[in-house]
Amino acid sequence: MSTADRQIGFIGGGNMGQAIIRGLIQAGHPPQLLSVADPDSACQDELRNLHAGLYISPDNLAVAEKADVLVLAVKPQMMRTVAEETAASERPADQLIVSIAAGTTIGSLLAWFGSEVPVVRAMPNQPALIGAGLSVLTPSASVTEPQRELADYIASSIGTAVWLDNESLMDAATAVSGSGPAYFYLLMELIENSALDFGFSKDVASRLTVGTALGAARIADTVGSDLADLRRQVTSPGGSTAAALKVLEDAEIRDIFRRALEAARDRSAELGESGSSND
Repeated sequence: MSTADRQIGFIGGGNMGQAIIRGLIQAGHPPQLLSVADPDSACQDELRNLHAGLYISPDNLAVAEKADVLVLAVKPQMMRTVAEETAASERPADQLIVSIAAGTTIGSLLAWFGSEVPVVRAMPNQPALIGAGLSVLTPSASVTEPQRELADYIASSIGTAVWLDNESLMDAATAVSGSGPAYFYLLMELIENSALDFGFSKDVASRLTVGTALGAARIADTVGSDLADLRRQVTSPGGSTAAALKVLEDAEIRDIFRRALEAARDRSAELGESGSSND
């Protein structure tokens, strides 16, 4: 059976669940092979707007019992209840579990579903909502190569998939890519505010800021040069860019960002430990 012939079920039809479903449909996955469970009627209406062929139910087990791969797209605090309820149901013997709940470890999922159940932990970031996301994935020991390909197929529908064989790096990945968009938004916010102070209108300040950020990201993504080399290409000795960068370097911006990402990594680990607690 090919990847495109698999029945993919979702428990949770919120923003990220909808983003993945939308991405799969746009990638050509048959809508009749997509099912989603969510008790919220407003959410069900939004799901129906994605495609009339989707199977939508308020019953988690109605979706779980027929899915080749089950994507758990619920809030971390709901994960244990959903997992234990689902684990007790009649499901395909080789069903793959993909969790996108932040902080929920593979160890917790195996404790709830059973130690031999194939599990992939995935962490998509916010740009996945427009199909430009980056998802970091890590598998349990029992995940087969075809199941890994299936998880990659799902994650790639909303952007780029990156695999980690060491789950201990997931907290660092959270700091870099999961929280990462916020760092860039803050930088863009600060640049836009300075542009406003210089006298630009809100519209022009926004276009200058967002357009520059988008262009720089595209250059970094397509040229393939080292980021430091790209920075040096824009920085003429003694020029305006060099003057700006000196202010940032004097303020120890490198150390500030290192400490910020370490704080995000450490907090992710703390939340994971509390979220995985059996209390």
